[in-house]
Amino acid sequence: MKISREEVEHVAHLARLHLSDAELQKMTAQLDTILSYVQKLEELDTVSLPPTTHAFSVCNAFREDEVQESLSQQESLACSPQHTEEMFQVPRII
Repeated sequence: MKISREEVEHVAHLARLHLSDAELQKMTAQLDTILSYVQKLEELDTVSLPPTTHAFSVCNAFREDEVQESLSQQESLACSPQHTEEMFQVPRII
């Protein structure tokens, strides 16, 4: 085993978790499985591999920025339920 029941109890205490005996046994087995898998991964030779942030190389999927004419102030205000001559009117929030 990679982790003992006492270590699981200690971590549960630090996390303020109250685990029953059955839960402690189950958690110990699950954490042992996880740690065994991590040890298996540590055996891999990754020296020649470049560090990555994603499993797949993803380049920018967005379109190129293009300058376009925007709405005029009058057109923008026309879409608003309430507005003054120059701006949108919204309820006061305090």
